[in-house]
Amino acid sequence: MAALLLALATMPAPGHAVQPDEVLDDPALEARAREISAGLRCLVCQNESIDESNASLARDLRLLVRERLVAGDTDAEAVDYIVDRYGEFVLLRPTAGGWNVLLWAAGPLLFLIALGTGIVYVRGRSKAAAPTEAALSDEEHARLRRILDE
Repeated sequence: MAALLLALATMPAPGHAVQPDEVLDDPALEARAREISAGLRCLVCQNESIDESNASLARDLRLLVRERLVAGDTDAEAVDYIVDRYGEFVLLRPTAGGWNVLLWAAGPLLFLIALGTGIVYVRGRSKAAAPTEAALSDEEHARLRRILDE
């Protein structure tokens, strides 16, 4: 039983790549660092936060976040420091302001344009006159009778 507990205690926590030498002594600062790290994208992996990534750049970013917090930055200041250097792409949840409004609005806007175009098309088809066939002339009618009688 003790061996099982020892094995479970030494297993790495899933989803966290933070190394023991990165962990801050102050639990409150460490909790803030983890929260910030969970919201920052690993620029190598791109689908993981820096808290989950084992990439060396993610480690550097985790250390940078911790340095900023130890220096006395607020959470927002630490995130702004990282965003200023790496761009807004580093945020897992980009802001909905500035030029990003176009990206946030593009999906619903294009959907409404497509819906409007579809409605106009369907209404136009329902109002269109049905194609009619021209009646046969007497000469064509007589020729058709001769062909069918053969």
